[in-house]
Amino acid sequence: MASSHSSSPVPQPNSRDAFFKKEMDSAKRFRPVQSLPDVCPKEPTGDPNSLSDSPSLVADQHRWTIYHSKVNLPAALNDPRLAKRESDFFTKTWGQDFVDTEVAPSFYLPQINKENFALYQQEIIQREKIHERCKNICPPKDTFDRTLLHTHDKSRTDLEQVPKIFMKPDFALEDSLTFNAVLPWSHFNTSGGKGNRDAASSKLLQEKLSHYLDIVEVNIAHQISLRSEAFFHAMTSQHELQDYLRKTSQAVKILRDKIAQIDKVMCEGSLQVLRLSLTRNNCVKVYNKLKLMATVHQTQPTVQLLLSTSEFVGALDLIATTQEVLQQELQGIHSFRHLGSQLCELEKLIDKMMIAEFSAYARSDLNRPFEEDCHILEEERLVSLVFGLLKQRKLNFFEIYGDEMIITAKNIIKQCVVSTVSQIEEIDTEVVVKLADQMRMMNFPQWFDLLKNIFSKFTVFLKRIKATLNIIRSVVLLVLDKNQRTRELEETSVQKNPAKDNAVDTDVAYLTHEGMFISDAFGEGDFPSVAVDTTSQRNTSPNSEPCSSDSVSEPECTADSSSSKEQMPSSVIPGGIEIMISEDMKLTDLELEKLANNIQELLYSASDICHDRSVKFLMARAKDGFLEKLNSNEFVALSQLMEGFILDTEQICGRKSMSLRGALQSQANRFVNRFHEERKTKLSLLLDNERWKQADVPAEFQDLVDSVSDGKIILPEKKAGAAEERKPTDVLIVEEQKYAVVGTVLLLIKIILEYCQCVDNIPSITTDMLTRLSDLLKYFNSRSCQLVLGAGALQVVGLKTITTKNLALSSRCLQLIVHYIPIIRAHFEARLQPKQFSMLRHFDHITKDYHDHIAEISAKLVAIMDSLFDKLLSKYEVKAPVPSACFRNICKQMAKMHEAICDLLPEEQTQMLFLRINASYKLHLKRQLAHLNVVNDGGPQNGLVTADVAFYTGNLQALRGLKNLDLNMAEIWDQKR
Repeated sequence: MASSHSSSPVPQPNSRDAFFKKEMDSAKRFRPVQSLPDVCPKEPTGDPNSLSDSPSLVADQHRWTIYHSKVNLPAALNDPRLAKRESDFFTKTWGQDFVDTEVAPSFYLPQINKENFALYQQEIIQREKIHERCKNICPPKDTFDRTLLHTHDKSRTDLEQVPKIFMKPDFALEDSLTFNAVLPWSHFNTSGGKGNRDAASSKLLQEKLSHYLDIVEVNIAHQISLRSEAFFHAMTSQHELQDYLRKTSQAVKILRDKIAQIDKVMCEGSLQVLRLSLTRNNCVKVYNKLKLMATVHQTQPTVQLLLSTSEFVGALDLIATTQEVLQQELQGIHSFRHLGSQLCELEKLIDKMMIAEFSAYARSDLNRPFEEDCHILEEERLVSLVFGLLKQRKLNFFEIYGDEMIITAKNIIKQCVVSTVSQIEEIDTEVVVKLADQMRMMNFPQWFDLLKNIFSKFTVFLKRIKATLNIIRSVVLLVLDKNQRTRELEETSVQKNPAKDNAVDTDVAYLTHEGMFISDAFGEGDFPSVAVDTTSQRNTSPNSEPCSSDSVSEPECTADSSSSKEQMPSSVIPGGIEIMISEDMKLTDLELEKLANNIQELLYSASDICHDRSVKFLMARAKDGFLEKLNSNEFVALSQLMEGFILDTEQICGRKSMSLRGALQSQANRFVNRFHEERKTKLSLLLDNERWKQADVPAEFQDLVDSVSDGKIILPEKKAGAAEERKPTDVLIVEEQKYAVVGTVLLLIKIILEYCQCVDNIPSITTDMLTRLSDLLKYFNSRSCQLVLGAGALQVVGLKTITTKNLALSSRCLQLIVHYIPIIRAHFEARLQPKQFSMLRHFDHITKDYHDHIAEISAKLVAIMDSLFDKLLSKYEVKAPVPSACFRNICKQMAKMHEAICDLLPEEQTQMLFLRINASYKLHLKRQLAHLNVVNDGGPQNGLVTADVAFYTGNLQALRGLKNLDLNMAEIWDQKR
């Protein structure tokens, strides 16, 4: 129950069985389960033990008691007769006599004396004896340190006698200086009559060195003697410790195994039984307490029913009975802490209570954990609240729910971001404080999982809102229908049998006065006609939802606690509420229809709120250009996730929200621009570095081409090991035709298929992708024309010359692209709207441009041979030997031309090209023969020309694929002559 009042005039007696007190842990204190008395007894029984000794609010509310006495204690103790106000707080506040008053000893603090420490002294005396014994055994620390210091000083003094040269780390007698310093040669020099003195010096030196050696040996022996015992003890202890640890480890292992077996065999089952028994007892206690609380919870709807019929006496009796139950059985229940004062002031606070209760319900409903299902939270509570708000004409209550939706939507995103950031170790929340900055530090997989989590929670959020608003709207429509039906029934009943209505009203008034529920008194057979009709209408309403599980427990609680023990049907509360609505609902049909429409618009607003918050979240991440840097797969995954969320919200709410779709389209346009620019730049770099030589075709590109079958573009999945086993091939096989291509065209095919695949993944960018793909194909056509036909590759790549092989290879690459244009067109046509089919004309223009380019390359090849024929045949002279050098050179060049293009172009194109070259050859030869006045007269010159032509024909037809070529060499002779 919600109320703004924090105090109650009713005193709360002290009880050890109180529940839900703030200063106590509610989980640690329980009271025995007691049966619930009847909430609404008819009359008190007179048993003095059945009532509490504390004053009753109902019986004593107009009688003065000691609980009404109130006084300001500082004002009462402040002596106004004192002229001087002391600065001390106590004397100033409590009076001057406060300081001199003796404080009586406390009854709650015990007197502490020496006997209280006797037990402690007995426990510590043994430790004190051991401590004293250890002090006597161990030598004083000062004596030990003094002896050690004396020994150390003596050793140091002896060592100082040894010269420093012996102590140097680089001491070596091999060094001449060191040797001379230790053994001077003057002691061993026997010349000059100094033999005796030198011998004495040598002996003295030997003794000195021996003395030094003794000092060193003594110090070494002393050091060894000091540390020998510790060294050998350490070695011995090490071996013993290893053995002990090994045995200990084995013993611990055996002990653990035994403990594990004992725990498994003897403990686990028993502990589980005890645990389950304790859990069951706790559940029974909680269940019984909840049943008791549910029974008391029915009081307020009943009071509302009585107040709607102006039965104030029955309402007061019910309030008094409920107060007694609250003081005896449910004292200390936190959720009922304001129920006493609310029942006293229910008539005045009914409006505020309804608004506050509905606001609390909205918060609890919208802020539930999202792991729960989307069932209605406390459906009967919601229905009763809506009925009450409608009765009080609070028709703007749906605005409260709308405000809670906005707050909850913000909190959902904030909680998701905080939860995700806390799981990422790379983000230091102490350095980066703002959530937006923390979110921008995520990589795409982390941010994508966060967005997926937000969308999933928003979906559950909308489902809950829809379920709740459906209940509210069904109540409003039910009231609208009941108003019409009740009005008709009342008019009919008043006209036919007014006496019966008076009798029913009298019975209802009597029952409510006696404190009984109306549903307890009437059976199914003698229930009033209005109530029967309303109950059947509610059960058959198409918009009504099934009640939650709580609707079954409340009748059971009432049946168990009621003295009559009568079984009530499951529609008790809805039936009672319908009686109240049908009798005292003051709403017009226009108001109810407008309210139903507003509730439906609130569901649409919920969808818009989720979309708007998602757009803000998306834009916050896109500030640093993050979304524009995504690759194709990442953006496709993001687009599919957003499209799925948009479709889910449209399915839930029944209306399209354009904000998120617009943001997705905006990001898609940016993605398309970046997608196109990256691939166009890549194609430009490939073309600028292309040397126009035939490239090997890797197996993955052959698989890519093979996947485009029957006009369907499906990119194959990458296989890790299969591509490495297959070797590259010389040509690309497309529908049993061989295409010799350059490496740029292979990558261009892959890029084109990426465009098509992107359209499948993101259907909203089909038109933009079509335009960009057309631009890419046009760019390849124009740029390849500049590089090959325009000889731009000479400067860009550094080619020495554009050969016929380069031209033929370029032509074949263009033919491969032309082969795929109809497939690409069909792919886009299947994904365009009929009104967008006009955009397909771009493919027609591109096809025409490619054919023109191919024709220009063929003309260029013919022009190359044409210039060669003009150069060679202009010097042709009809003379021996046969064949002439001119014809031998022409045949040689024709063979080179054939060798360059026969492996690149198919046989049909090769034949057509050589027919055009042969026509050019015949034209130039005919012109030269006319210039030389050689005619077909069978003369010597005619024979020489015929022999040369026969040589040319034989060589040309000997080439591969040109055997059956019809050369028609008779056209070289002028027919007029």
